[in-house]
Amino acid sequence: MTSMTFRAILPLSLVAALAACGSAPDPTNEAAAPKASAEPVADGSVKLTPQQIQAAGILLVRPTVGGGAGTIELPATIEGDPQGIQVVSAAIGGRIVSLTRNLGETVRRGDTLAIIESREAAQLKGEVEASRARSALAQSQLRREQRLFAERVSPEQDLIAARTAAIEANIALRQAQQQLSAAGDGGGSLNRLALPSPIAGQIIARSATLGQTVVADAELYRVANLSTVSLSISLSPAEAGRVRPGATVTVTTPGRQGTARVTFVSPVLDGQTRLVPVIATMDNRNGQWRVGESISAAIALPGKSGAQGIAVPQIAVQSIEGKTVVFVRTPTGFKMTPVKVGAPSGDQVIILSGLSGSEQVAATNSFTLKAELGKGASEEE
Repeated sequence: MTSMTFRAILPLSLVAALAACGSAPDPTNEAAAPKASAEPVADGSVKLTPQQIQAAGILLVRPTVGGGAGTIELPATIEGDPQGIQVVSAAIGGRIVSLTRNLGETVRRGDTLAIIESREAAQLKGEVEASRARSALAQSQLRREQRLFAERVSPEQDLIAARTAAIEANIALRQAQQQLSAAGDGGGSLNRLALPSPIAGQIIARSATLGQTVVADAELYRVANLSTVSLSISLSPAEAGRVRPGATVTVTTPGRQGTARVTFVSPVLDGQTRLVPVIATMDNRNGQWRVGESISAAIALPGKSGAQGIAVPQIAVQSIEGKTVVFVRTPTGFKMTPVKVGAPSGDQVIILSGLSGSEQVAATNSFTLKAELGKGASEEE
């Protein structure tokens, strides 16, 4: 590195990104106002805020000592397991006459949450009772015809007709019972239905009010089993190609830390963000993680078998004035750090000296920082 002082103007793409964060210089006073918020300084540092780093698309990775290929660190969001959150709704319209659970209460599968009083409930229950009576009568007639046929009193045709009638009555009874079960069951009287909890878990939402008249399919409760939660992560296509199901994800937030496993890497880009959705699941039986919480996720990347030392992505390594460097994250942005590289390991490169393995370095779009310093050198000359 020469002793010249670096001073540069950001490339247009990064200027646009920084302007979105409100850090672009005022064009009316550009000559007097320094570009300290995104300007390289003499020691090869570039000052950027976390918001500017995210807007510029600079991905941070943390190298790992040993055979691993480092980690990808980025923000993520805690989400509930899709199989662990269910809505309890009214299958028929009616008036709510009982609510048995409040917010935060723990329920078991099948516990009654609400009771609805409805004419339709009376019709469903009445149909079940009528079908049960018709089925009993058909069974009695079938036994009678079987006895008469055995005594050679009735012809076989009467026995076949009685058997057919009994089968049809049983089918009608099962159909009526299933219709009642789909709407609810119990309730204590003919015109009432009890709505059970579909899963064991905790009441996280209650939109019903005692005495309220609700329509069919109206949501009354929401039950969540949050013993397992999911992480919603978005990666660039290049980084997603290095992540496989089963990869370890270290989850951190102030005062807490946990471990998750990647369960799904989407083969399709998100239509709006053009990023790859990645899902990881994490044990939450102690209840320390909450749905909607923002956390930091570090995805461990696999390395080449037998590889040792410190490895970083090849896209993190840049060449400036004949020296091999990486850009290390600092509290105020990035600092250019000379390194000595060894043999490549897949899409990684081994760092022989210059890094301890605990740093965060710029990977994707690190060339933007190189271009910043390069333009500063050209203007100084």
